[in-house]
Amino acid sequence: MCKRLFTLVFALLTVFISQAQQKVIQLYDGPAPGSENWNWNEGENDKNLFQTKVVYNVTKPTLSVFLPDESVATGAAVIIAPGGGFHTLSINSEGNDVANWLVKKGVTCFVLKYRLVHSLTEDPVGELMAQMGKKEFDEQNAKVIPLAISDARIAITWVRNHAAEYKISTDRIGIIGFSAGGTVTASTAFGYTKENKPDFVAPIYPFFPASMYGDIPIDAPPMFITTASDDQLGLAPHSIDLYNKWLSSKHSVELHMYAKGGHGFGMRKQNLPTDNWIDRFGDWLGVQGFLKK
Repeated sequence: MCKRLFTLVFALLTVFISQAQQKVIQLYDGPAPGSENWNWNEGENDKNLFQTKVVYNVTKPTLSVFLPDESVATGAAVIIAPGGGFHTLSINSEGNDVANWLVKKGVTCFVLKYRLVHSLTEDPVGELMAQMGKKEFDEQNAKVIPLAISDARIAITWVRNHAAEYKISTDRIGIIGFSAGGTVTASTAFGYTKENKPDFVAPIYPFFPASMYGDIPIDAPPMFITTASDDQLGLAPHSIDLYNKWLSSKHSVELHMYAKGGHGFGMRKQNLPTDNWIDRFGDWLGVQGFLKK
């Protein structure tokens, strides 16, 4: 009897562990085009000025899969692009925590690790803060941003090509991104193909200057934007411009501009209205029909 009970417990534990393990998908077979010679190792840092876990030195772009319970699954999917100045990824506050909230709404989530600027130390946030505002910072980012955008387009294509495997509708695949991830996200709304077109986009406090705009497509996806007026990086006007461009071109768009919240609030709790931005995003997804089975 004891042996049988042990076997049962072991079997259940094995199932639990296997379900708890996160499935990670490599976006490229072999080195990613444009960074074939990158040979540094990806790292994580928990102790930094951001006071949250960050990932850095990404050379091999991946998607981490978060699956909703089948009883609530809607068939919608969201690719999540964390931010971090193209030097780091705020993997929890702007990635995994967002996914954990959305799966409860029935949305299948894929957290994207896109390629980043090479950090030379184990304190990538310190490097980032030291370089911001300098010519070197802009030059480094200019080389990496096109690669990161390419990773996002490949991610959309991958999810669409594997939609049946995850019980996803091929016309309900969107992308949300924060700060630098918002740059990546907004960029996918321009110049897309049938394979990598996002069905909705949600740039959150994005960096998106006028130089990054292309022609707004006739069939541009609906857009949800959130930011704070007191953004320390002065990026609030970027969100307003995106909103005005989408509105004037007669495309569906929603903007939430908070008075306070700063830059990078993500899923952090600050006892401010920005704590509830994700609820507004959920409302918007519902209005757009993406939370219906």
